[in-house]
Amino acid sequence: MTERSKKTEPHFRVRRVYDPPSPDDGVRVLVDRLWPRGVSKERADVQEWMKELTPSSALRSWYHEDRASRFPEFERRYRDELELPERVELTDRLRELARTRTVTLVTSVKDVEHSHVPVLVRHLTGD
Repeated sequence: MTERSKKTEPHFRVRRVYDPPSPDDGVRVLVDRLWPRGVSKERADVQEWMKELTPSSALRSWYHEDRASRFPEFERRYRDELELPERVELTDRLRELARTRTVTLVTSVKDVEHSHVPVLVRHLTGD
């Protein structure tokens, strides 16, 4: 039994879709609402596309009006959205998958650190 298969706490990696896939990415899940420009399905090498886990259009628009000062409130509102019943099923599925294998959340955003992706990771890992 490998160390990874013994692990019970989920672990997620984050990568940009424009970076070449790596053999240690495990299951690659695209977590963007729109398909990334200029990237073929073969090049993206994603096994699942969970666009339903992205922030609502209203929240995304509100956040982009003033990203510098709104991130803390954006995170709070997005976490609230992740508690909606239709999203809980998806987050539970990701957590379960990550208990036994590597799950890499793939995105096309340029500023990953100030996007929905780290908020999603913190939500998935209980941080």
